Amino acid sequence: MSEETFMGVPRNTIDWSPIIDFNKCNYCMECVKFCPHQVFEVRENEDKKFIVKNPDNCVVFCRACGKTCGLDAITFPDKGATTKKIKETRKGMAGNE
Repeated sequence: MSEETFMGVPRNTIDWSPIIDFNKCNYCMECVKFCPHQVFEVRENEDKKFIVKNPDNCVVFCRACGKTCGLDAITFPDKGATTKKIKETRKGMAGNE
């Protein structure tokens, strides 16, 4: 599992994890094999052979699993929007002290 916080913000409040386009995916599983944080779960007997099971385990701003995909089947939320939300959350937390 990754850290409990990122930039002083609780990790579970940050929307950052892989988004899989199953219309592009060929189920090579390179992304699953690559990720050391157990973000994905393999499901052998289902249509979608793997899922994002532990999104909060994904390291914020890491996109490495997506780079292993030669089909561009994995994307991530917008980094700029995510950074802005983190800063807003941190600012709001500081106001509550």
